[in-house]
Amino acid sequence: MRQILMILTAMLLTCCSSDSEVKAETNQVQANMAKTLIVYYSYTGNCKAIVNSLASQITADVLEIEPAEKGLQYEANGYALGTQLLNAIKANPNDASSYPAIDPVTVNLDDYQNIIIVTPLWWSQMAAIMQTYLFQNSAKLAGKTVAMIVSSHSSSISGVVADAQRLLPNVTWAGDALWINASNHSNRNTLIENWLPTQNFQTTNNMSQVMYITIGGQTLPVTLVDNAATQALVAALAEGAISYEADDYGGFEKVGALGRSLPTSNEQITTQAGDVILYNGNNIVLFYGSNSWSYTRLGSIQYDSLDQLKAFLQAGKGSVSVTLSLTNTTGISQVRADNTSSRAYTLQGTLAQAGHKGIVIQNGKKIIR
Repeated sequence: MRQILMILTAMLLTCCSSDSEVKAETNQVQANMAKTLIVYYSYTGNCKAIVNSLASQITADVLEIEPAEKGLQYEANGYALGTQLLNAIKANPNDASSYPAIDPVTVNLDDYQNIIIVTPLWWSQMAAIMQTYLFQNSAKLAGKTVAMIVSSHSSSISGVVADAQRLLPNVTWAGDALWINASNHSNRNTLIENWLPTQNFQTTNNMSQVMYITIGGQTLPVTLVDNAATQALVAALAEGAISYEADDYGGFEKVGALGRSLPTSNEQITTQAGDVILYNGNNIVLFYGSNSWSYTRLGSIQYDSLDQLKAFLQAGKGSVSVTLSLTNTTGISQVRADNTSSRAYTLQGTLAQAGHKGIVIQNGKKIIR
């Protein structure tokens, strides 16, 4: 009898020790995580319950994605509407009009280093509503660390994982996605607790580095990935801004020689608009279209629309002067005397149009019109 009690006691201590270790690991994950956003869409309420469990275990902001058209029954008539939406995306996944409309989202993704996606599975694919959000924000999520939890009734989540990888080609995946289905949904707290320590989230000491690109007096931020090339580039920019000339090539990029070489870690990449790429070790490529080649990724320009990006890069308009820096210092950096001394510039460094009112810079001096 005493021997049985000793065995039972040992088993109990082992179980308690294992539970304590898991909780300790989860607490450590929470303590180390950089700022995190949970993005979710929930149709039946299962994903919302998952998010509630997740949010109780980590410190994170929560964003719910909602369809613009309310009250639709995606599962009605043998899932006819849901299937129709998914087929439209599958037929033309690069066309924004293929995706169902969602409510506007005002959350600034620049504020977050880690993103956790919680999405339902629809007919072996990612729910169309969540696909819309990821498609619209793919460029802004570039360089982020992303994790995913998928809810389904019983179907495998491999199709959802494939959708996520297609929609977010430029993120770093924290680890394997967590699958929560009908049979284990009631055990979601423990599943999440065990899953969190398996994810390689960015820590508070590993925040994304931001670089700024200035062209024609306008500046946009770039979220840099973490590799040897960006580390060398940031070190160079710490000594001062770098300027170079870039020109259009192929109808999809601006490319120019940086004037120095950076370490390469080339891989086959299909670029997207906004990508900042290192080519041949010493050329910086700014994409406003797409191309597939062996490149080293540097980061992604943060922009609001493709038209804005093309205007910023002066796409198709020939040579431009590009300045890279670690601080946003938009303005006139140099004044040259020439036969256009009557030209005036705004404080943002753009040519002042006829009739412009306010403070301008002319012949190196500020004047009021």
